Amino acid sequence: QVQLVESGGGLVQAGDSLRLSCAHSGRTFTHDAMGWFRQVPGKERELVATISWGGSVTKYIGSVEGRFTISRDNAKNTVYLRMNSLKPEDTAVYYCAAARLVWRDDLAPTDFDSWGQGTQVTVSS
Repeated sequence: QVQLVESGGGLVQAGDSLRLSCAHSGRTFTHDAMGWFRQVPGKERELVATISWGGSVTKYIGSVEGRFTISRDNAKNTVYLRMNSLKPEDTAVYYCAAARLVWRDDLAPTDFDSWGQGTQVTVSS
Protein backbone atom coordinates (compact mmCIF):
# COMPACT_ATOMS: atom_id res chain seq x y z
CA GLN A 1 0.00 0.00 0.00
CA VAL A 2 1.46 3.31 -1.09
CA GLN A 3 1.16 6.33 1.13
CA LEU A 4 1.44 9.78 -0.42
CA VAL A 5 1.53 12.95 1.66
CA GLU A 6 1.42 16.35 -0.01
CA SER A 7 2.53 19.65 1.45
CA GLY A 8 3.27 23.18 0.31
CA GLY A 9 -0.09 24.54 -0.72
CA GLY A 10 -1.38 27.93 0.37
CA LEU A 11 -2.84 31.30 -0.55
CA VAL A 12 -0.77 33.43 -2.90
CA GLN A 13 -1.23 36.33 -5.27
CA ALA A 14 -1.21 36.12 -9.04
CA GLY A 15 2.34 36.00 -10.32
CA ASP A 16 3.71 34.33 -7.20
CA SER A 17 5.35 30.92 -6.96
CA LEU A 18 4.78 27.82 -4.86
CA ARG A 19 6.45 24.46 -4.58
CA LEU A 20 4.40 21.42 -3.70
CA SER A 21 6.04 18.32 -2.26
CA CYS A 22 4.79 14.75 -2.05
CA ALA A 23 6.44 12.14 0.15
CA HIS A 24 6.05 8.55 -1.10
CA SER A 25 6.30 5.43 1.06
CA GLY A 26 5.13 1.82 1.12
CA ARG A 27 6.45 0.75 -2.28
CA THR A 28 9.73 1.12 -4.16
CA PHE A 29 9.62 4.72 -5.37
CA THR A 30 11.66 4.04 -8.50
CA HIS A 31 9.05 1.51 -9.67
CA ASP A 32 6.52 4.30 -10.02
CA ALA A 33 5.83 7.03 -12.50
CA MET A 34 4.38 9.98 -10.62
CA GLY A 35 1.84 12.62 -11.45
CA TRP A 36 0.24 15.77 -10.14
CA PHE A 37 -3.48 16.30 -10.60
CA ARG A 38 -5.76 19.18 -9.68
CA GLN A 39 -9.47 19.49 -9.13
CA VAL A 40 -11.93 22.31 -8.66
CA PRO A 41 -15.46 21.78 -7.36
CA GLY A 42 -17.84 20.56 -10.02
CA LYS A 43 -15.10 19.55 -12.45
CA GLU A 44 -13.22 16.34 -13.17
CA ARG A 45 -9.76 15.79 -11.77
CA GLU A 46 -7.21 17.06 -14.30
CA LEU A 47 -3.80 15.48 -14.90
CA VAL A 48 -1.37 18.42 -14.79
CA ALA A 49 2.09 16.86 -15.01
CA THR A 50 3.77 13.47 -15.06
CA ILE A 51 7.32 12.25 -14.59
CA SER A 52 9.03 8.96 -15.35
CA TRP A 53 10.67 6.77 -12.73
CA GLY A 54 14.11 8.28 -13.25
CA GLY A 55 12.96 11.84 -13.82
CA SER A 56 14.29 12.11 -17.36
CA VAL A 57 10.89 12.31 -19.04
CA THR A 58 8.17 14.78 -18.11
CA LYS A 59 4.89 15.84 -19.64
CA TYR A 60 2.54 18.77 -18.97
CA ILE A 61 -0.86 20.00 -19.99
CA GLY A 62 -0.72 23.04 -22.23
CA SER A 63 -2.08 25.52 -19.71
CA VAL A 64 0.89 25.02 -17.36
CA GLU A 65 3.67 24.36 -19.87
CA GLY A 66 6.55 26.74 -19.23
CA ARG A 67 5.23 27.75 -15.79
CA PHE A 68 5.18 24.46 -13.85
CA THR A 69 8.03 22.02 -13.38
CA ILE A 70 7.67 18.49 -12.05
CA SER A 71 10.76 16.86 -10.58
CA ARG A 72 11.66 14.02 -8.24
CA ASP A 73 14.40 13.15 -5.80
CA ASN A 74 14.65 9.38 -5.71
CA ALA A 75 17.00 9.49 -2.74
CA LYS A 76 14.30 11.25 -0.72
CA ASN A 77 11.30 9.40 -2.20
CA THR A 78 9.75 12.75 -3.00
CA VAL A 79 8.16 14.35 -6.04
CA TYR A 80 7.80 18.09 -6.45
CA LEU A 81 5.73 20.53 -8.45
CA ARG A 82 7.26 23.96 -8.83
CA MET A 83 4.60 26.45 -9.90
CA ASN A 84 5.68 29.85 -11.19
CA SER A 85 3.66 32.78 -12.53
CA LEU A 86 0.56 31.48 -10.83
CA LYS A 87 -2.83 32.56 -12.15
CA PRO A 88 -6.25 32.61 -10.48
CA GLU A 89 -7.30 29.78 -12.78
CA ASP A 90 -4.64 27.58 -11.15
CA THR A 91 -6.73 27.61 -7.97
CA ALA A 92 -7.57 24.00 -7.09
CA VAL A 93 -6.86 21.13 -4.76
CA TYR A 94 -3.65 19.52 -5.96
CA TYR A 95 -3.08 15.79 -5.58
CA CYS A 96 -0.03 13.68 -6.21
CA ALA A 97 -0.50 10.16 -7.49
CA ALA A 98 1.58 7.07 -8.20
CA ALA A 99 1.35 4.71 -11.17
CA ARG A 100 2.93 1.30 -10.91
CA LEU A 101 4.92 1.50 -14.12
CA VAL A 102 8.13 3.29 -15.01
CA TRP A 103 6.64 5.38 -17.84
CA ARG A 104 4.21 5.51 -20.67
CA ASP A 105 3.73 8.57 -22.84
CA ASP A 106 -0.06 8.40 -22.71
CA LEU A 107 -0.53 8.03 -18.96
CA ALA A 108 -4.18 8.44 -18.04
CA PRO A 109 -5.83 8.99 -14.65
CA THR A 110 -6.87 5.33 -14.61
CA ASP A 111 -3.19 4.30 -14.61
CA PHE A 112 -2.68 5.79 -11.14
CA ASP A 113 -3.45 3.48 -8.23
CA SER A 114 -2.50 5.60 -5.23
CA TRP A 115 -3.41 9.16 -4.28
CA GLY A 116 -2.52 11.69 -1.64
CA GLN A 117 -5.04 13.59 0.43
CA GLY A 118 -4.62 16.81 -1.54
CA THR A 119 -3.36 20.29 -0.76
CA GLN A 120 -5.24 23.50 -1.50
CA VAL A 121 -3.70 26.13 -3.75
CA THR A 122 -5.54 29.43 -3.94
CA VAL A 123 -4.35 32.22 -6.23
CA SER A 124 -5.91 35.64 -5.72
CA SER A 125 -6.04 38.23 -8.46
